[in-house]
Amino acid sequence: MSRTPTRIAVLVSVGRHPVSGVARYSRNDAAALEIGRKLSRQLGARLDTLHAGDPLNPALQDYLALGAERIEVLACGEDDDAVAALALRLQDYDLILTGTCAEGGFDSGMLPYQLADALGYPLLGAAVDASVAQGRVTVRQFLPKGVRRRVEAALPAVVAVHPLAGVTPRYAYARQQAGSIETAHVSPSISADAGAWTVAAALRKPVRLAAQEKRSGHARMLSATTTESRGGSVVIEGTSVEKAQVILGYLREHQLIDY
Repeated sequence: MSRTPTRIAVLVSVGRHPVSGVARYSRNDAAALEIGRKLSRQLGARLDTLHAGDPLNPALQDYLALGAERIEVLACGEDDDAVAALALRLQDYDLILTGTCAEGGFDSGMLPYQLADALGYPLLGAAVDASVAQGRVTVRQFLPKGVRRRVEAALPAVVAVHPLAGVTPRYAYARQQAGSIETAHVSPSISADAGAWTVAAALRKPVRLAAQEKRSGHARMLSATTTESRGGSVVIEGTSVEKAQVILGYLREHQLIDY
């Protein structure tokens, strides 16, 4: 007997503007919310929007404007285990939609995996769209070099939406005024990894050393669509000093260092 989903949950996080650092809605989670709204209308299922964190964060108001009628906030501190709180709350949901990763700098993107593991649900990641039929959810996954593939899993399931999902969220101030944010207090549990993480501003990414391209524009465009070997050498034998000399010789040959 196929299972028709009756409850869909969308998990939203607080994003961060890449320039000013001001808290805002996460564009990835906004795409997940839009997909959830679309599925809710098609299936006649109930849609709930949840956030684990500070209920007073002004960024949550943006999700109301993007179509969430009500946001339920599980009040958690920075060191509380948000996964445990969410897993307890989401026991009876048929489909859970999340973003792939938050926008807080070097975020790990592990929440969808940890949540699926805690619930015992299958996880479908990097989804650019989703559909539900006959008790199964089917998603089209984003893969490198423009490749896409369709995968499916039986409900209940967790779907992590890719930032390039094919939806366009619409912002409406009237919906923001009509929506509401409600707080649910949960029993705090300290995360086992709380002491291993530190919060800091995002740092500028290091510049990757790359040899200068000496091929024609046509050859470079062709290599972007095909997999080919760029040459080079693999050094397995020899001492660490000899291997370092090979690397140093390559850097000098391509003028990546000047000593």
